[in-house]
Amino acid sequence: MTARTPAATLSTRELNRALLARQHLLERAATTPARMIGHLLGLQAQAVSQPPYLGLWSRLDGFTPEQLTELMESRAVVRIALQRGTIHLVTADDCLTLRPLLQPVLDQALRNTYGKRLAGVDVDKLAETGRALVEQEPRTFQQLGALLGEGLPDHDPAALAQAVRCRLPLVQVPPRGIWGRSGPAAHTTAEHWLGRRPDEHPSLDAMVLRYLAAFGPATATDVQKWCGLTRLGKVLAALAPQLTTFRDEQGRILYDLPDAPRPDAATPAPVRLVAPFDNLLLSHADRSRILPEEVRSRVMTVNGLIAGSLLVDGLVAGSWELTEVRPERSRRSDRAEGHGGSRGEGQGGGRGEAPVGQGAWAVRVRPFTALGRRDAAAVEDEAGRLLEFAGGTGVLRIEPPDLR
Repeated sequence: MTARTPAATLSTRELNRALLARQHLLERAATTPARMIGHLLGLQAQAVSQPPYLGLWSRLDGFTPEQLTELMESRAVVRIALQRGTIHLVTADDCLTLRPLLQPVLDQALRNTYGKRLAGVDVDKLAETGRALVEQEPRTFQQLGALLGEGLPDHDPAALAQAVRCRLPLVQVPPRGIWGRSGPAAHTTAEHWLGRRPDEHPSLDAMVLRYLAAFGPATATDVQKWCGLTRLGKVLAALAPQLTTFRDEQGRILYDLPDAPRPDAATPAPVRLVAPFDNLLLSHADRSRILPEEVRSRVMTVNGLIAGSLLVDGLVAGSWELTEVRPERSRRSDRAEGHGGSRGEGQGGGRGEAPVGQGAWAVRVRPFTALGRRDAAAVEDEAGRLLEFAGGTGVLRIEPPDLR
C-alpha cells in the first residue's frame, strides 16, 4: 500500500482510508492474533464473548476461534477494565502497562457512580481486604460484595465490590469470555493471575503514539475519547517534534506518525462486517470518518448497546447480528457487561454458549441504504465467510434496505 504525500488538510474520506488501513480493514492481515490485539491496544470485550472473536475475524487472514481461546487459557491475553472504564481483552503485557496509566479513569468512575454510597469507607483498606479475598480464589462481584459487606453491614455490597474493581487491576478468569463455554465473571488480581506486578513506570507518551498507529491521524480530543483520560493536549504538544501534523476539514489539528499509512482517498474499501462494540466506532470524538451522523442512532443505542456494523465503501451502512439457532434449553445471546460494572457485570450464571463448530447459526444483515449488485454480492460473500467461521450450518438473511 503506497502512502499518500502529506498535505496540509486531510479530507474526511482520507481520514477514513487511513483508519481502515491501520485497523486492517482494507485487507486482512497475515499476523498472529496476539500481535493484532497488541496493535489495536485491546479489543472491546464489553459483551461476553463474541465481539473479540469477531473483531479478529474481520481483520486476520485465516483466523480460527481456537487461536484466541488458547491465548485466553494460557494467560497470554486477559479481560480487564481499561479504556473508558470498560472491559477490554488485551495482551498480558498491555494489561500490566495500560492499567496503571488508566487508573485515573477508574478513580473518576468510582467517585461519580459510587462516591455517596462509600461515604465513610476507607477505600484503601477495603481494597486490600478485597485483594486477599480474590487472590484466595476468583470471585464474582456478587460473592465479593457479600463477603466485604460482612465487615461493613451499613454499606451497599455492590458499591463495596466496585470500589475494589476500581482500585485493583482485576482480571476475569476463564472460562469467562470463551466463545462456546463462558461462565460467571470471576475475578482475581492481574498480579496473582499473571505472576508479575504492573509496570511501575508506564509511559503515557508510548500509549499515545500507539493510539496514533492504530487510530490516527487524530486530535487530542480523539485520544481522550478513546481512553477516558483528560489533558492530553500537552502530551501531544510535547510529542509534536516527532510527529506530522495536519488539519481536518473543520480546521482542527491532527497529529500523526510520519510513516503511518495514509492511503489515497480513491483507495477501494471492501465490504466488512465489524464486530459489535468495536473500538473502530468508539475511539474518536468526531466519528464522521467512519460513522455518518444520520445512522449513528441506529447502531449506537441509548442504553449503551452497539450493534455489529456493515461497512460499505468504508462507512457504516447497515447493521448485522450473528445468532445461534439451537434448542431452547441451551440458547443464549451475548449481553453487555455494564459500563463501570454498574449493570449485570459479574453476576452471570453458568449457561454457556454452544461451542464454536457445533450447532447452527444465523447471520442477519440490515442495510440502511439500497445496495448495488456488486456490494450486495460482497455482503453475501462476507456473511458466508462469517457462517463458515462460526463453524456450523447456517442461515443467511440480507433484509431489504431500511430507508427510514
